[in-house]
Amino acid sequence: MFQKNSPDAFSSYHPVILFLYFCVVLFFTMFFLHPVLLAISFCSVFLYSVQLNGRKAIRFNIFCMLPVTVIVSLINPLFSHAGVTILFYLNENPVTLESIAFGIVSGGAFITVIIAFSCFNKILTSDKLMYLFGRLIPVLSLMFSMTLRFVPRYKAQIKKIANAQLCIGMDASHGNLLQRVKNGIQILSILITWALENAIETADSMKARGFGLKGRTSFSVFSWKRRDKTLLATEAALLFALLLGLGLGKFESVYFPAIRIAWPEGKSAAFYLAYALFCLLPIIVNRRENIVWNKLKSPD
Repeated sequence: MFQKNSPDAFSSYHPVILFLYFCVVLFFTMFFLHPVLLAISFCSVFLYSVQLNGRKAIRFNIFCMLPVTVIVSLINPLFSHAGVTILFYLNENPVTLESIAFGIVSGGAFITVIIAFSCFNKILTSDKLMYLFGRLIPVLSLMFSMTLRFVPRYKAQIKKIANAQLCIGMDASHGNLLQRVKNGIQILSILITWALENAIETADSMKARGFGLKGRTSFSVFSWKRRDKTLLATEAALLFALLLGLGLGKFESVYFPAIRIAWPEGKSAAFYLAYALFCLLPIIVNRRENIVWNKLKSPD
């Protein structure tokens, strides 16, 4: 439990817990464009992505994702003129407060989903996805997990091929333009040959292991521990509170024809607190594990 081999302790929990977390966060982010919920989601996944990827995540989120929000916020009022609160006219077309507000929350939801999926791809590896869906939809889950591996694996392989070609002066950086094109095609041809051979080996391996046979069993390294059950119970309790708030209309957000948003006030603030605790679960888990780990390391 306390083996410090990764900066992210949350990813070491059971795959069901990880999958449930991302499903809930993505559901409330995409289908409920509530400003408060969206702010909580964005801050949570932003912090979690920084924990997972460090400074690279900060640069990507600030210099790539935030400009997207600005662009969407500016573009949406130019094409959508719905709303009753007209601020001014641009080329005889009304620019409304509702369109601007909807553009801001739509852009925020878009970048929040992108950042959340980057975290999803980081911690829900192919073996975890195979564990989750292998028995329900084995073919689809296998294709999905293999697809996730294609980009990093092919990038690593083409780098090896390019380095090998560089040693004999036949990479894409040597010679004139025509020679460079020929060398690039040669590298691509080698990569395709390797991919086809690898596909045949994978198919033979799957056949030898009885993939697709009726009654075939499968081995898994994932098992339910007490800490997994505790965190799952916490997620279930918070999710129940969120569904209760949803049923009571505490997360209502309407932008057209007029803005109507249920802001947190009084007892309804408890539902937003529950959502904040749910979204911050990875941060809380990692912080707790770091505290325990530091206590175990201390000589006292």
